[in-house]
Amino acid sequence: MPNKIKILLAEDETALGQIIKESLETRDFEVILCDNGELAFEKYKSEAPELLVLDVMMPKKDGFTLAKDIRSIDDAIPVIFLTAKSQTADVVEGFSIGGNDYLKKPFSMEELIVRIHNLLGRTRQQIESEVITFGAYIFNFPKQLLSYKEETPVQLTHREAHLLFHLIKNQNKVLDRSLILNKLWGQDDFFSARSMDVFITKLRKKLNKDENIQIINVRGFGYKLTV
Repeated sequence: MPNKIKILLAEDETALGQIIKESLETRDFEVILCDNGELAFEKYKSEAPELLVLDVMMPKKDGFTLAKDIRSIDDAIPVIFLTAKSQTADVVEGFSIGGNDYLKKPFSMEELIVRIHNLLGRTRQQIESEVITFGAYIFNFPKQLLSYKEETPVQLTHREAHLLFHLIKNQNKVLDRSLILNKLWGQDDFFSARSMDVFITKLRKKLNKDENIQIINVRGFGYKLTV
C-alpha cells in the first residue's frame, strides 16, 4: 500500500483547522496540524511534508514569514495560502515570496482538495521529467542514470538518485540534514544518518571525474553540492 501524501496545515483557528484536517484525512491524506507559525516551521523540518497549506495571519510567525523561511531551504515544495485578506497587494506578496496558490476564506473543501491535487500532480510531473546537466555530468532522474560526457551511463539506486536530485535542486545551498533524512529515510536517527553518510560517499566517488563538483559536509547542518 503506498504511503499517504503528507500535508502540513498551519491554521490558528482551532475549529477551522480541525475541519480541514478531518476533511483531508477522509481523502486519504496525512495531515500535521499546527496552530502557529513557529511550530509549523519545526514540524516542516521534522516531518518532511509534500505540500504546505498556510494561513497568512497566525501568532508567533505569520504565513508569509513562514513561507520565506521555508523557501530559503526548499524552493520546490508547493505552498497554498489561506487568508481572509483580499487586497491585491496581499495576493501579489503571497506569490512573490513563493506561494503557488491562494484561497480566500471562506472557501469550500472541494476547491481546496482540487487545488491540492493540481499542485501535487504538476510537481510530480516536473520531477518525473527531469533530465539535468551539471558540470560535465547529465543526470536522468526518471531512469536513475548518471552520465559523464560520452561514457556509458552509470545506474544509480533509488535512494542515490533521490539524494542526488535534492542535492542538485539545492545546488550551492545547504541541504538540511534532518529534512532529507525524514524525506528519504523516514526518520532522523543515528542509524539513518550513518546510512546517509554512506550514500554521500558513494555519490562523491561517482562524481569524482569532474574536479569542480564537490559535496561538502557542513557540520551540524547538512550537505552542499557545489559546481
